[in-house]
Amino acid sequence: MSKISRRTAMRLGLGAGGTAIASAAFSNLGYAQVFSGDSSYRSRNLPPFYANDFRYQSPILPVRSDSNTDYYEIRMQKGSAQILPNIQTEVWGYGGMVPGPLIYQQLGRQSVVRFINNLGTDSKNRQIHTSVHLHGSASLPQYDGWADDITYPGQYKDYIFPNNRAATLWYHDHGVHRTAINAYMGLAGQYIVADPNEHPDIPKGEFDVPVVLSDKLLDRNGRIVYADSGEKDVFGDIVLVNGVPWPRMAVKRTKYRFRFCNTGISRAYILKLGNGQPLTVIASDAGLLPSPVQTNILTIGVGERYEVVIDFANYSAGTQIELLSNDVLNDTAFASTRKIMRFDVVDGAVSYNPPLPSLLRNDGFNFTRKRQELLSRVVRRRQFVFGKDNLQGQWTVNGRTWANGGLEANPQVGDVEIWKFVNGGGGWHHPIHVHLVDMLILSRNKRRRVQPYEMGWKDVFFMDEGADIEVVAQFGPHSGKYMMHCHNLVHEDHDMMRAFEVGQGGPDPVTTAPAKPYNSSVLPL
Repeated sequence: MSKISRRTAMRLGLGAGGTAIASAAFSNLGYAQVFSGDSSYRSRNLPPFYANDFRYQSPILPVRSDSNTDYYEIRMQKGSAQILPNIQTEVWGYGGMVPGPLIYQQLGRQSVVRFINNLGTDSKNRQIHTSVHLHGSASLPQYDGWADDITYPGQYKDYIFPNNRAATLWYHDHGVHRTAINAYMGLAGQYIVADPNEHPDIPKGEFDVPVVLSDKLLDRNGRIVYADSGEKDVFGDIVLVNGVPWPRMAVKRTKYRFRFCNTGISRAYILKLGNGQPLTVIASDAGLLPSPVQTNILTIGVGERYEVVIDFANYSAGTQIELLSNDVLNDTAFASTRKIMRFDVVDGAVSYNPPLPSLLRNDGFNFTRKRQELLSRVVRRRQFVFGKDNLQGQWTVNGRTWANGGLEANPQVGDVEIWKFVNGGGGWHHPIHVHLVDMLILSRNKRRRVQPYEMGWKDVFFMDEGADIEVVAQFGPHSGKYMMHCHNLVHEDHDMMRAFEVGQGGPDPVTTAPAKPYNSSVLPL
């Protein structure tokens, strides 16, 4: 994947470190808070389908590098985006962009990313505080985006990321009780850790395409509408792909690898091709599967990532293929959210197009053996019920919330445990995310069985209404406190999140590396 030059970065409106320059004209708009019965957003027209070109993401450049570390700087700030025709929409983005800048790293090279909070206040004159979580990274507690590890406007924090697993990751806000609105306004971006020794026949370069999915609801003035249905969920009727509504993508007659990442707030997707051909899944949240898996439909909940290969070699130029989504039970479906994007096959000879390797991983890793090994070493089982306290109006884990404090579990470093997640109520699904560790799914009951594409390492588990899911993990490599929560971020904020601690005596996630004032005396990275 090629990198953009500094001159190109400036031409695209990116400053030092690849950050975008916020538009002063949109610094005071804020978001629209819409409650039941407010229909102001219904009078505007949707953007047309497939009228805009797909937007490729180019990796940002580090501000400097040394022998083992790349240093980046990203400002969290207000900017603007055109979603509705001829109307500008205020967004809150990393670099003022939605999605945020793509960070593309090599396995084993450390990153230091300075995140500077220039967001100011929201429409209710509240400070927009933040906490950055690199989702999928085995980071130390003080760099993991602990919800109470707050960076206020006018402050910055330097995060250290180890990049010790080759996978499609993403970074997003995790500020306590603001995660949903901050992420919905745009604070999300993709982060790829690439393995230079990956099998050469897996698509690379221009055929390795990051795809960030989100959905938005806008009012007639183009403002983002945060309509949370009584602190239950937020569903938009506009699907954005890399920030563009329903784009068309010109594709050559060869294989493409799409790194799908669902960065939405509440909406899940069931992806499928409009021509009925299967999708080929090669990787899940935490890296490559052992072998390619073909499926006609692919469920991707909030926070999940799947890498999918689509081969366009056998289609003639001019062929148009839609990427669609089936409706998801308990999501608010619109006719418009059944469309995602369109692939337009262009003319030209078929380029070199080898078959996918039957064994994707070159390290010989065997997931079946790994499951058996972990199951032989299990030291304890735990159960976590994700439910709703209707009297208090709060979402809970085992009847407790983030505000209750305390720990939900305390595995020791190296311990292997089976965790059972239980959906304790009806009318919703919960995508469950556990920080720090990769897990292997063992079972899911109810209407949807474990799918073959879910059998690799994962950190988010889509739990349908009434479902139970069992997973197994070895805890580590770090000691310290981490979070587990529902990745329907409305649920997380109200207040379906709990802490667990690995071992004892790890660094405190709040006091070890707190945010600092950002002023003229701050030295550059």
